Amino acid sequence: MKKRSKKYAEVATKIDPSKNYSIKDAIALVKTSNFAKFDESIDLAFRLGVDPRHADQMIRGAIVMPGGTGKNVRVVVITSGENIKKAEEAGADLVGSEDVIAKIQGGWLDFDRVIATPDMMGKVGRVARVLGPRGLMPNPKLGTVTTDVAKAVSEQKSGKVEYRTDKTGIIHVPIGKKSFDESKIMENFNAITNAIVKAKPASAKGIFLKSLTISTTMGPGISIDTFEALDI
Repeated sequence: MKKRSKKYAEVATKIDPSKNYSIKDAIALVKTSNFAKFDESIDLAFRLGVDPRHADQMIRGAIVMPGGTGKNVRVVVITSGENIKKAEEAGADLVGSEDVIAKIQGGWLDFDRVIATPDMMGKVGRVARVLGPRGLMPNPKLGTVTTDVAKAVSEQKSGKVEYRTDKTGIIHVPIGKKSFDESKIMENFNAITNAIVKAKPASAKGIFLKSLTISTTMGPGISIDTFEALDI
């Protein structure tokens, strides 16, 4: 069994593991954890009543968090022609075409998102084996394959997050930093919860939102009342 720190234990004593907290109380409680030396992320874990083995029950999407994420997202754009200038002006960290692909092939991975225009996807395929396993492969469903590179870069920089069910039917997604005001965390909570609930597959039967937990990077999980979450 993993040994926990004294500070972790102190925070855990404030949490009743048998209780499902209101959203407001859970957010207030998660912000009381104060034992990490950095500004921890606040994360949600949605346990859903889906079977990810079936393609029609795999939930995947992206959403711009209205309150931002507090993270500096490093964006790479693979494009050509006039779109190079547009991506640069929008604030992309690196823009190019085959030169960028060659750099990635050489082992460079110092970025968080890759955006590509449709005309470059054939060439981006050369690094699919590198980007795919890391969740970095551009995808039109996530808005990272687009002709509007300026908008895509702006969204990524302003707090767009991607989410998908893992093999156990759980979605993990960050909704901000511990330093955020509670109102901003609540705003992000509402946005992502609403998006996931609306994405319920027609083929999913029974209880859809089985459990919902909020936690900081280093802190214990706090259970949230799923009925309240579904009323958002």
